[in-house]
Amino acid sequence: MAMIVEAYFRGLKILIGLLLAVMVVLVFSNVVLRYVFNSGITVSEELSRWLFVWLVFLGAIVGMREHAHLGMDTLVQRLPPLGKKICFVTSHVLMLYAVALLIEGSWKQTIINWHIAAPASGLSNSLFYGSGLVFGVSVAAILVHELYRALRGELRVDEMITVKESEEHYKA
Repeated sequence: MAMIVEAYFRGLKILIGLLLAVMVVLVFSNVVLRYVFNSGITVSEELSRWLFVWLVFLGAIVGMREHAHLGMDTLVQRLPPLGKKICFVTSHVLMLYAVALLIEGSWKQTIINWHIAAPASGLSNSLFYGSGLVFGVSVAAILVHELYRALRGELRVDEMITVKESEEHYKA
């Protein structure tokens, strides 16, 4: 199972790189075509916007797994182990609730926009809202797994503080 999870996140990182490369090519090509040939790629702006949204959501999934998001641990650092565990469980339950709302909203928007075509590309607008579904389901799985480990007592106390120190802290 661990190999499947690692392959999934490795695939996400590769996909993020590909999306970024495609965005750069689309935008750069469009700029060159406009200034040099007084022409352009019609779908460039729309596809770049969609790729950027997917890039952000996929990057947020990877960031969630690596605990790379911003956070504040000043209070939690000073709590005893039980307090850290309570804060960890509470924060994960609240995040699960927020992710459930995101999944619900993304699902509804995906269904509503299933047959609506984007103006420039003609692609279904559901592809745009599907990014929220992929994000929500992936992050929910991460949160449930971490919550399960915490409730079973498998997490060390230092693992319950999911904020990473900034790089500036180590440079000083």
